[in-house]
Amino acid sequence: MPAKDFLVKFLASGGFVSYIPARLTGFKKFTGSGMAGTLLALALVPFLPSDDAAFAAFCLAFLPFSIWIAGLAAAAFGTHDDPRIVIDEVIGYWTALLFLDRTPFNLAAAFVLFRALDTLKPWPIKKLETSIAGGFGIIIDDVLAGVEANLLTRLAAKLFL
Repeated sequence: MPAKDFLVKFLASGGFVSYIPARLTGFKKFTGSGMAGTLLALALVPFLPSDDAAFAAFCLAFLPFSIWIAGLAAAAFGTHDDPRIVIDEVIGYWTALLFLDRTPFNLAAAFVLFRALDTLKPWPIKKLETSIAGGFGIIIDDVLAGVEANLLTRLAAKLFL
């Protein structure tokens, strides 16, 4: 494997984290890779900027990077949204946390809601996933799932806390 493809696959797969469940399930549609990618995003939260503005700026910078990497990874894997690509789950979950306090409730609610929305893909998430090609198409549905999870986490916090 060329060095460029290795680096792209490494970054897109979360340091090859997504390969673990994918290997266990034989690369079927629902491999568990998305869960692995979201768990990785959660594990990285303590290393992210804690200031809201700095975290938002970090996410804004990470967004075009993730689009670029996802596009390169799709070409390297030879398929549009290969389950081994989980950089979309990473940016999606981080979007779910934008401007939220990092309380255990918010971290857990955002995680559960993001996973549910990313898996079920209610409108308009499914439309975005299927109608936009390239890295942007891979990333945008997860970012939208993150926005929706963020709003629902805020609602849940108001209702239950």
